[in-house]
Amino acid sequence: MDPRPILLVTQYDGGRFAGWQRQPDARTVQGEMEAVLARLCAAPVPAVGAGRTDAGVHAHGQGVGVRVPERWTPERLERSMNALLPDDIWVSSAHRMTPDFHPRRSAIERRYGYLVGTDDSARSPFRRRYEWAVPRPLDAAALHAEAECLVGEHTFRAFAIAHTAPVDDHHRCIISRAAWVPRDGGWVFEVAANRFLHHMVRFLVGTMIDVALGRRPRGTIARLLVAPDNAETSPPAPPHGLSLRQVVYPGASYSVEAEP
Repeated sequence: MDPRPILLVTQYDGGRFAGWQRQPDARTVQGEMEAVLARLCAAPVPAVGAGRTDAGVHAHGQGVGVRVPERWTPERLERSMNALLPDDIWVSSAHRMTPDFHPRRSAIERRYGYLVGTDDSARSPFRRRYEWAVPRPLDAAALHAEAECLVGEHTFRAFAIAHTAPVDDHHRCIISRAAWVPRDGGWVFEVAANRFLHHMVRFLVGTMIDVALGRRPRGTIARLLVAPDNAETSPPAPPHGLSLRQVVYPGASYSVEAEP
């Protein structure tokens, strides 16, 4: 086996998956990828993701690390995977990585996007698969103000599913970007951080939309950032509007044989 792993930058439509992580009785992205890898390599090959997206969540740039026999170059593996994967998974690029690379621990930033549709056509079957339809005007100033206070290092206990992190986890994340960007027919919430907790982005979006609809007062996000739990947090936004856009790795993680 080649000691240097390959990074498969992977896209998928999460609509027909029970999430990323392999499950014995459900269709998952990891399960589909490992089935193809086993077929190509004639042996089990783990596919290790940079993060575990939930059921219904999409990805434009999930980082997937694999270790395969030396005959598999990144280019050959990419072509062969795409020839066998189902049509809702696609490997967009493959890179040779350094021996110490790990798809989760080596990541320095993860970037997500959440689509919200505010016009009437957000209910269209061509949009509602990938957007949360909220066909009401949103208070733009409220959206911007609530997102602005997220930047920096904070404790996000109020924006995570309870008991999904280890008991000694500090629940702290460093947010480098949090912004609502207008788009035709609605908004996209763009957020980047060193790590994310379970349902964190969806809790944030659900709460900020409630503020922008006038259901909660301005300053709600700032107040919840010091809350000990999620008892007062709005319900999470639905999963289908969320996509893992990119996982960022340091340049030193890429082998000299391949450009990042």
